[in-house]
Amino acid sequence: MWLFLFWLSCSRYLQIPAFLTPDETNGLLTRSKQLLEDLNLDEHPLTKFTTGDKNHVGDDYFLGSGDKVRYFLEEDAVDANGNLTREKHKSVNKIGHALHELDPSFRKVTLENDRLQALVRDLKFHQDPVALQSMIITKQTHIGGEVPEHNDSCYTSPPTALGFWIALEKCTPQNGALSFLPGSHKTTPIAKRFVRLPGGGTGFERLISPQDEAKAGESCKGEYIMAECEPGDLVLIHGSVLHKSERNTSPHTRFAYTFHMIESAPYAIYDEKNWLQPTASMPFSRVL
Repeated sequence: MWLFLFWLSCSRYLQIPAFLTPDETNGLLTRSKQLLEDLNLDEHPLTKFTTGDKNHVGDDYFLGSGDKVRYFLEEDAVDANGNLTREKHKSVNKIGHALHELDPSFRKVTLENDRLQALVRDLKFHQDPVALQSMIITKQTHIGGEVPEHNDSCYTSPPTALGFWIALEKCTPQNGALSFLPGSHKTTPIAKRFVRLPGGGTGFERLISPQDEAKAGESCKGEYIMAECEPGDLVLIHGSVLHKSERNTSPHTRFAYTFHMIESAPYAIYDEKNWLQPTASMPFSRVL
């Protein structure tokens, strides 16, 4: 019960130890590494994933990944001539975005999991939730990129996003464990969001002025809390809370499986500007 009370207090993130069994966790980790080995570089456009404002992914390979399983590379894994700087299985930033539908191992954990469904009901956060944007995040050794502070509440009106983040390996300060800013869901407006641009590609749409964003930044300064995790731990992330992770400077990867859950219509409206859109062959997956 104290876990749920903490969720309802100022921080708005919830860490549940050993949510997956060791066998389940090892199964997902093994499957993740198999997928890395399956990467065919001859058919890959060397699309990289970056969280920077000026250099985000936006090609067709990325935009068409909502109903597929595709690979996105670390920025530092590709040199100026378009060649990999390391082996392929050590070059991938993430794999996404329809693992929860297309891969049996991840579907079983996401959509066919009695414990997860019971947790969703107990939280009472959604009435008819759907899952979207499932990813394996690898945080590669020494080059696993920093993810700056951000929140995830841009999908629907009203905002309903809830992140599910499952550690598949031990998460430490050295290999990029998640950190959260307590109370930021109450004080930090959403300044911008990642959208499909009318002329093609992707970019960031500003929702408040730079001046208001700067004022909000001053008002929400505080000390981030790091969520060190053991394999199998689940972290729930309220869509409006600021969170981040540092660059992996260690010799240890930090594999995690994550997906987002939102409220469905008519309780919330999904924005047509979102980069991720359902398709006729794969509408968003109902969780309950």
